[in-house]
Amino acid sequence: MIARLFAGLLLVLLAFAAQAIDPIQFKDAAEEARFQGLAKELRCLVCQNESLADSTAGLAQDLRRDLIEQMRSGADDKQIKAYLTDRYGDFILYKPPVKPTTWLLWFGPAAMFAVALFVLIRIVRRNGPVAGDDATDIASGDWE
Repeated sequence: MIARLFAGLLLVLLAFAAQAIDPIQFKDAAEEARFQGLAKELRCLVCQNESLADSTAGLAQDLRRDLIEQMRSGADDKQIKAYLTDRYGDFILYKPPVKPTTWLLWFGPAAMFAVALFVLIRIVRRNGPVAGDDATDIASGDWE
């Protein structure tokens, strides 16, 4: 009885595992290399911190199938990226183009650093020792 139950459970687990694996059959090594390169440049829309190549989400599997279909239809990398950004926006690209809608993304950290540096310099200048105070203390012998 327990052996049958174990065998049934094993079959169910194998069925789930078979569904989870979705291998893509590549024509040659060049096609696989191009696919992997493109998939690493694209972001999974579900996982967000994983590339399309690394994600196990269902949407990522669908996008990988779309990607290989477009590659086989003759689209170049630029056309494929344009198709995906038209559909999903610049968020799907790990390196979005520099344009007014992405200026904050590209230049925001540098602007924040510049503002923080400006504020830090102002605070240091305002609270720093006044020139000439040390010379007066030394001359008077007041070290405290």
